[in-house]
Amino acid sequence: MNIRSTGYSSVYERGYRFTRGTEGGVFLLVHAKSRIALSFGGRKAVLPEDTLIIYDGSCEVDYAAEDDFLICNWVVFDAEGDSEFFEPLELIFNLPLRFTDTDFIDSLMRNITSEFYSLNSHRLKMTDVMLKTLLLKVDEQCRPRELSQSSAAEPHYNLLVELREKIYRNPQKKWNVDLMAADVSMSRSYFQHIYREVFGVSCMTDVINGKIEKAKEILSETSCTVSQVAAMCGYDNEEHFMRQFKKIVGVTPTGYRKKAVT
Repeated sequence: MNIRSTGYSSVYERGYRFTRGTEGGVFLLVHAKSRIALSFGGRKAVLPEDTLIIYDGSCEVDYAAEDDFLICNWVVFDAEGDSEFFEPLELIFNLPLRFTDTDFIDSLMRNITSEFYSLNSHRLKMTDVMLKTLLLKVDEQCRPRELSQSSAAEPHYNLLVELREKIYRNPQKKWNVDLMAADVSMSRSYFQHIYREVFGVSCMTDVINGKIEKAKEILSETSCTVSQVAAMCGYDNEEHFMRQFKKIVGVTPTGYRKKAVT
């Protein structure tokens, strides 16, 4: 694997738009760490943080900041000489993927960028190994999703993307299956089926993930009490919030705040 350029936590101000023409055999992987305005397959959508997309060079790249800043990790690479590794991967190109736990990917991107710009005599070998690890991780996410071009072409796809954005932007709302299905004018059973097919997780798992992501943001950036954070993220019970937070994040809300501010 040959890395051409890369960046970690690159910051782009509102108004900046990244565009790139087609270039066969050259791939661009983008991991958005903030909301991103993205064009793909003739569609335009605003997608939440931790959206990841791999462009394969067959279509134009077009993305921009949705809020005041866009923060993203990215790497441009080709697979010249590594077809035996690359071709069996079931990567999904030119369509957004959603990751609920990107700590591993973020850490890899940081290390790839650091090593790429270092003077280490083994940097090419090390970045090769780390990029392959990153692609294997993405491949792992793609396989159970079984998302295809035909799936993405569903007439409800844009509505589902918009709904997902609402879920992540409004964690305080009392989301349930019936409410979400009504939002996109689908039956309960069909909505649950197609939501999982498109995003790889159940709708209620996304609701919980949206609450926890918002909680992490509030804990990191404010001095709100745990009780206040719970209420702001739609929890009626502080104890339930604390149990769910620890189960997903691995530490208590207080423990997470201590780590985030140090």
